[in-house]
Amino acid sequence: MAAAIWGVGWVLGVPLRLRWAMLGVLWAAVVALHLILPEGHALRASTGGAAEPWLALGVGAGLIAAYRAGLAGLRRRHVAQAAPPTGPRPPLSEAELERYARHIMLREIGGPGQVRLKRARVLVVGAGGLGSPALLYLAAAGVGRIGIVDHDRVDASNLQRQIIHTDARIGLPKTESAAAAIAALNPFCEVRLHPLRLDAEGARALVADHDLVLDGTDNFATRRAVNAACVAAGRPLVSGAIAQWEGQVSVFDPARGGPCYACVFPEDPAQGLAPSCAEAGVMAALPGIIGAMMASEAVKVLTGAGTPLIGRMAIHDALDAESRVMRLRPRPDCPVCGGIHRQGAHPQGAISPSR
Repeated sequence: MAAAIWGVGWVLGVPLRLRWAMLGVLWAAVVALHLILPEGHALRASTGGAAEPWLALGVGAGLIAAYRAGLAGLRRRHVAQAAPPTGPRPPLSEAELERYARHIMLREIGGPGQVRLKRARVLVVGAGGLGSPALLYLAAAGVGRIGIVDHDRVDASNLQRQIIHTDARIGLPKTESAAAAIAALNPFCEVRLHPLRLDAEGARALVADHDLVLDGTDNFATRRAVNAACVAAGRPLVSGAIAQWEGQVSVFDPARGGPCYACVFPEDPAQGLAPSCAEAGVMAALPGIIGAMMASEAVKVLTGAGTPLIGRMAIHDALDAESRVMRLRPRPDCPVCGGIHRQGAHPQGAISPSR
């Protein structure tokens, strides 16, 4: 009878709570039969002969229901404590609580961290190999607003590694293709498109309007423009780079004691020493590894979880399956951020999204 009630209710689209209530009524009826009818009655014999197993079943189901209700209450209370009474964005909705439940269960993120992610504004420069996985994981993680900068269009040669794009979107601007993928993944994420080639002036305007920047571009002029804009605005810069089988990730943040990109790379490499992917090739999965690491660092910086790669660089060699982390030091004479180091760095901590 229980299976019939559940199956018919599922076919008819009866709400889940109502189906559980109907099963509860059936359970109560069986228990009542055992308590009212005399011992040896046919109905009692056909339903186990005693009320004790049914009472135990009811107690067990009640405990499970109470445990689930308690978890849900804790999640709601975490979010309520993290969200101010007034603000630019509402607290997490029920649908978002369910979507981000695995994040909220992590003590390093929890409800407060998830609300920070929702309020965060992240700029991703480049929607190619590194930008593809980074954008997808930032959207999946619940970043509230993502800006995408890229002047290029989707080409067939991109699809070997740029997983945010599809064959059907060849010829579209990469910003539009990436926005379509993000919309399909997470409708709670706001996307703003910037289909342009970034220069120093444009970088300053865009970076100042975001809380954190990810740079996955493939040319040094753009990298230097983005770095200078991040230093000027005091924004952390998550930088990634790949070539053939090897990639690297670092968080450049002079405002919190680390070096900037120019401290580590004061000059562009000589011609031919750092060929592009088009010139030297790249293993298909490598951008996914490094791009996912960039998204991970962004989540850590925004929520204050763990130890970001500030003052450190992670290097991964996919060919030999080896990884290492090297220390990076600021340069007091750096023409881009040297003044910040002379004045003293700010303490590390979670980034407070601008409002």
